[in-house]
Amino acid sequence: MNMIRAYERSPDEVLEVKNKKIHIFDINGNNIDKKVVHDFGEEWLKFNDFSDKDIKRTGEEYFDIIDETIVNKETYAIDIGCGSGRWSKYLSAKAGFIEAVDPSNAIFAAANLLNNVKNVRLTKASIETLPFEDETFDFAMSVGVLHHIPNTGAAFKDCLKKVKKGGHFYVYLYYNLDNRGWLFTRLFRFSDVLRSGICKLPVPMKKIVCDILALIIYMPFILATKLLTLIGFTRLAKKLPLSSYHNKSFFIIRNDSLDRFGTRLEQRFSATQVREMMENAGLTNIVISSDVPYYHAIGKKK
Repeated sequence: MNMIRAYERSPDEVLEVKNKKIHIFDINGNNIDKKVVHDFGEEWLKFNDFSDKDIKRTGEEYFDIIDETIVNKETYAIDIGCGSGRWSKYLSAKAGFIEAVDPSNAIFAAANLLNNVKNVRLTKASIETLPFEDETFDFAMSVGVLHHIPNTGAAFKDCLKKVKKGGHFYVYLYYNLDNRGWLFTRLFRFSDVLRSGICKLPVPMKKIVCDILALIIYMPFILATKLLTLIGFTRLAKKLPLSSYHNKSFFIIRNDSLDRFGTRLEQRFSATQVREMMENAGLTNIVISSDVPYYHAIGKKK
């Protein structure tokens, strides 16, 4: 495709996995926690076989604030911190071309999931070492990544460097429960205590423990949500913790349990803080979705 740009510099190595080439670049930088990167690589190598049904259902929730004026067949996009590649796969049918980038070994999981997707190129690099010229992309996204970086505000600015003036940046960040009541807050504090211990476990043990937590923590709330919905108490059901998982597969639930409890570096933000970081990075026309997952937002680069 004519829109594809050459890398700003040559990769250190090029590997081929199935039908995909993976271009390897240096991931060193000041704003990166390599232990977190390693752990997420392990996570996505375990959870990468997402079904098309799961990707479509979840993608419709995450990208409800994106329409054809933002992403279309003329859009050159970048997925920063692509993980398993599921968001690149979701948008590949809508965008012209997508650069899927991740600093971890998750890029190999993405090669598996995106094996037959022709309009996605895979790159192993960090936010600080993105091998593209500034102001290259019409659309950039970073989904569930920037809250795992030491300085989230600085990472915003590094991402925005690669977006054209008038282009768009989409982000999903963990929320700090600023729109929830005491029950959510107390449950979160309890879960955060669990996370502080579980994240230090050896990887195989961590995976087992998080699978157990998916059963004993997630599933009771999910089943209660389904029951209340069935008997007509839909509004009450939506107020339960973890109610947004009621239509998710157990594969997704297990993955999110590991994602939630397995990481050693997690930051959370209010809607006000999300907006401030976006504005400070140079975004305008900011829209923060009022629906789950909290908070996903998009803005236009000045």
